[in-house]
Amino acid sequence: MAETSQLMTIGRFSSLTRLSVRMLRHYDTHGVLVPADIDPWTGYRRYAPHQLADAAAVRDLRDVGFGVSAIGALLAARGTPAWTRALHLQRAELQEEVRVAEARVSLIARLLDHGDPTMSITLTRTTVPALTAVALRGTVGSYADEGQLWGRLMPLLAERSITPIGPCGVIEHDDQFVEHDVDLSIFLPVVAGTTVNAPLEIIDLPARDCLIARVLGPYDQISRAHDLINARLVEDGLNPRSDGTLAAHAFNVYLTTPDRVSAADLVTDVCLPLA
Repeated sequence: MAETSQLMTIGRFSSLTRLSVRMLRHYDTHGVLVPADIDPWTGYRRYAPHQLADAAAVRDLRDVGFGVSAIGALLAARGTPAWTRALHLQRAELQEEVRVAEARVSLIARLLDHGDPTMSITLTRTTVPALTAVALRGTVGSYADEGQLWGRLMPLLAERSITPIGPCGVIEHDDQFVEHDVDLSIFLPVVAGTTVNAPLEIIDLPARDCLIARVLGPYDQISRAHDLINARLVEDGLNPRSDGTLAAHAFNVYLTTPDRVSAADLVTDVCLPLA
């Protein structure tokens, strides 16, 4: 009886929960936050005090990006591993959105400051020396997920006491730019004669004639580096190497890495082997 006497109008409940009347009706329609009582004659909705906590949870889940159907399922899963797992996945998705947004803001800043975003990229043609390297090949969700492979490789090198002798890099195996399921080999130069076990492998690459775009700053400039390389191919009548060997694939060499310098101080060589 006491609970019934304390029922609140939808307006009062809206004021306390900071959820609009329109949204409260929307959540009722979808079974997410159903009023404690609905007058059968007038249709007026009334809410109980204990629903204030539910409303707060609904608002929080909405504010971190969950849709109405997901909110309903999550409210039912509170206190279970499914609740925690869903929040972790949402956080990862939001962090990726932040990374993409920051990259766009960085590009806008360069356009405003310099007018030409290629000013931090220099292009040369040179012979890349022959290379022996330890490599780990894997498929990741996108090019930005390359760090997942490095997270697997470095502990394996430490276990085997393998010491690199030069800057690390990545080889792109796909013959085209792909939006997901990217096939990459990350590598670190090692002394000839080094032996490893799966999943690691030793690769031996010959000296190669390459166009190299040196990028100063964040990795979001790498696409622009490829644009400059493509322009030089056309201008000089050059052709990319296309003999089907690993040596023909485009690759990046990281002269500095994010664990040691800021994004503004990164130096990356984007390399395309020539025929």
